[in-house]
Amino acid sequence: MEQPDFKHFGCQECAKGCDLDFDFTMAFQPIVDVENQTVFAHEALVRGINGEGAGHVFENVNSKNRYRFDQSCRVKAIKLAAELEIESNLCINFLPNAIYKPELCIRTTLAAAEKYGFDAKKIIFEFTENERIQDHDHLISIIRHYQKLNFQTAIDDFGSGYNGLTLLANTPTDIAKLDMALIRDIDQSPIRQAIVKHNMDMFHDLGIKVIAEGIETQAEYQTLRKFGVTLYQGYYFAKPSFESLAVIHWPE
Repeated sequence: MEQPDFKHFGCQECAKGCDLDFDFTMAFQPIVDVENQTVFAHEALVRGINGEGAGHVFENVNSKNRYRFDQSCRVKAIKLAAELEIESNLCINFLPNAIYKPELCIRTTLAAAEKYGFDAKKIIFEFTENERIQDHDHLISIIRHYQKLNFQTAIDDFGSGYNGLTLLANTPTDIAKLDMALIRDIDQSPIRQAIVKHNMDMFHDLGIKVIAEGIETQAEYQTLRKFGVTLYQGYYFAKPSFESLAVIHWPE
């Protein structure tokens, strides 16, 4: 793995993009707890400065600027969350392949939380199962280091990619987010229902919280509710809101 330039990044520098030749911002999507109708977390989602999708931004990310981009994402998310007075947890996506040494890469995150007055204990580090990990042991070391510092960790898109079961067998994350491909039209698919039910039993045994993401219909929600899912994210509840907090639709 190519070692990045560990120049000290101040929060102000990272908030401006860490010398990147492109700019971006964040939208926030709530993750709701339907049992008590509260917001469990807000996920910070990368957006272009004019509201362009994440794909537009990631076209500019490469091996040379991946580390700087990852650090800048963290600072921007924390800064905006503080400005919006988010009181819930904050999910920040990180790029495992961008992290050389977790004990060094975490410094900017902690500094940003202190600078902008956001409770670092509320940060949840989330990574996607869809990213091919170059060094699986390295990913495990990152997760263990974050957990040692009492950060919660989450695996996104569980069931869709490369790392899920192997990762859980070595170092269970605190949270697993079920991939939306498993969720889509689950009310009409006995196969998807069986897979999700099996996963729910497994997560329960491991003491892992489950978030169902990509919920778009009442039928999907009602089916998952029968399986004991209480944490949800998706358009059925609220779409991502550009540099602001969304209005949540609570099911009756």
